[in-house]
Amino acid sequence: MLELVADSPILRLLLLVLLFTLVAAVVYFVAQAVGVRQLARHRLFETAPSTSPGTQTLGSLRAERVESAWLKLVNTIEKRGLSLVDTKDVALRQKLIAAGYPAPHAPRVYTLVRLVLVIALPLFVLFIFWLGGSTPSMIKLYGFLVFAAAMGLYLPNIFIRARADQRQRALINAFPDALDLMLVCVEAGLGLEAAFARVGMEMTTSHPLLAEQFGAVVLELRAGRSHEDALRRMADRAGADDIRAFATLLIQSTKLGSSIAQTLRTYASEMREKRRMRAEEKAHRLPVLISIPLVACMLPCMIGVLMLPAAIRVVRGILPALHGGG
Repeated sequence: MLELVADSPILRLLLLVLLFTLVAAVVYFVAQAVGVRQLARHRLFETAPSTSPGTQTLGSLRAERVESAWLKLVNTIEKRGLSLVDTKDVALRQKLIAAGYPAPHAPRVYTLVRLVLVIALPLFVLFIFWLGGSTPSMIKLYGFLVFAAAMGLYLPNIFIRARADQRQRALINAFPDALDLMLVCVEAGLGLEAAFARVGMEMTTSHPLLAEQFGAVVLELRAGRSHEDALRRMADRAGADDIRAFATLLIQSTKLGSSIAQTLRTYASEMREKRRMRAEEKAHRLPVLISIPLVACMLPCMIGVLMLPAAIRVVRGILPALHGGG
């Protein structure tokens, strides 16, 4: 293996690139970890926040720096003359928000990633063919390039859909517990805004996604939005039908003057029943899924074990008859 690498300049160059990438990645992550640790220590030893107008507040952690880097990148590309605005910007923005990317520049980053993958994956296929030394026909090469470009076009969409579905399942599974806590808060005399704030604080560790949604509702209510607008915006961010139905039901209860506690109790019971039915559906699906490896792996072995003694007996009975007849 070492002789092959020493004799091939392409393999040597590829090995050097891989080593450089590995070292750069290690240095980057170590630097990020040290920076986050220093920032956390600075916050811990901080006695009082600075309130003077000339001072700046401490920035967030690595996520905000990454977002600012993406924003600078897309702004630089658009200044060069390449527009990254999608024609269906509103629908794409809702899809990205449901997947957990609420930044205003997220649709432009999504378009940039798709564009890069559409160009990079066919180039990677060409590099693989050149590295292997194979010379495929034009039809085969064209098919591989078209398939790679299609994968680069649809892979980001598949990833966003999968992430949105995962977030929706997490929100829906956590929602009955949140409704129970909210029911306790409402029956104890808290208002709707205080109930959202309290439940969001209580569920920060167990269900952080739902706590984030409730925290956004509280901030919008404190900023002056109406209850109807804040609840509908929460339903749009979540993208789940059950949460949208809950928002509509709570809005109607508030407008009609009915008991919010009774509404929460009834809807929590319904959502808990739906969660139990989803669990039973998955449990009933298991025998069908288990039958696939049984048929593919165990059934041929069982047939061989059962049929082999009979085959041996048939061979032992037929061979002497054939020799005697010959």
